[in-house]
Amino acid sequence: MRRLNSLLILLLGIGAGIAGSYWYAEPSTVFTPVAAAQSTPATPERKILYYRNPMGLPDTSPVPKKDTMGMDYIPVFADEQEEPGIVKISLDKVQRTGVKTEKVEVRPIAQPVRAVGRVEHDEALLTIVSMRSDGYVEDLFVNKTGQHVKKGDPLFRVYSPQIQQAQTDLIVAMRAQGKLAGLGSDQALAGAMQRLRNLGVPQSRIDEVRKTNTNPRTLDWPAPADGDVIAKKVINGQRVLAGDELYRIADHSRVWVIADVAEADIPAIRIGAPVKVTLRSDQAAALDGKVTFIYPELTAETRTVPVRIELPNPDLRLKTSMYADIVFSAGDASPVTAIPDSAVIDSGSKRVVLVAKGEGRFEPRAVKLGRRGDGYAEVTEGLKLGEEVVISANFLIDAESNLRAALQSFGQQETKE
Repeated sequence: MRRLNSLLILLLGIGAGIAGSYWYAEPSTVFTPVAAAQSTPATPERKILYYRNPMGLPDTSPVPKKDTMGMDYIPVFADEQEEPGIVKISLDKVQRTGVKTEKVEVRPIAQPVRAVGRVEHDEALLTIVSMRSDGYVEDLFVNKTGQHVKKGDPLFRVYSPQIQQAQTDLIVAMRAQGKLAGLGSDQALAGAMQRLRNLGVPQSRIDEVRKTNTNPRTLDWPAPADGDVIAKKVINGQRVLAGDELYRIADHSRVWVIADVAEADIPAIRIGAPVKVTLRSDQAAALDGKVTFIYPELTAETRTVPVRIELPNPDLRLKTSMYADIVFSAGDASPVTAIPDSAVIDSGSKRVVLVAKGEGRFEPRAVKLGRRGDGYAEVTEGLKLGEEVVISANFLIDAESNLRAALQSFGQQETKE
């Protein structure tokens, strides 16, 4: 049995050797020269320009070499060489990666500036209640902070010796005019009434004294304006001096919003610029306003400049000290050459866009940008109207080794210039 197996192995080996010798020694018996010429056309030798890094790094070599990981550098042939600075991506890869382009167009750019603000009193609608003579408060009609008053409503009852004396002088002047009609009596009457006006006595009291020919001991002091009492500094029975602040009244039908605008954004803010104000308490509705004043001083602690916005407040929805988010429509709204923000690749030292040349060819090009807004950026240099720029999948194209090499050569050209 062992002898039979050995014989079979020997025969198989001899047969394989003969077959190998036959195929190697007699190839002409299998492929004729005519058949070979018909199936394999002659191709000229391809010229190798250089060898590039297999990982896409901007490194080339004139001779074959390996990288640090032991991978062979990839030859670049002359018939594969593209235009200088042009990146070639296969069309199927362009479709798979979802590359989108958009034409360079002329459009207006609104440059929004965002800031945080707070609601404050309109200083033009604040009123201080004070007396021009000494007196004694005998009764308070408005005795709570926050109480709403209307112009002419009594605030407190006061006794003032100076007002009493002026009223007496008025009565004496009226009696003198009745007995001695003439220029002197008329001047005395006019002077007595003027003294009462100088003491802040309302015209209604002066008319009352002249009509009744009496000298009332106390005076109900009227509210000088409509509004809410935001400060009360008087109590019942208090002695008040001339010039003391007794009440402070604020009319809240119009308020200010003071926005703290960053120092760098101030040049874009203009008087009269439209503003959108959104209250933190009601973010569903935005209020329309305008810039009315830019304060001349900068707040050193926050490096911001206060900007005033006036807003009507008919329903009293705006409360002082409320926080608000403000968006200014700043800058010039005239149309400019613009591209989407997503088209810009910002390396820090320069800004580059990918210009679509068709058939999977892309050209990285440096651009200079102006103002930005609404998702677009103004192009001041580097592009022409009608050119198409890549607005999506930029990073995928940037990952291609050919693009990296093109950007590297582009940077070298820029350095030489």
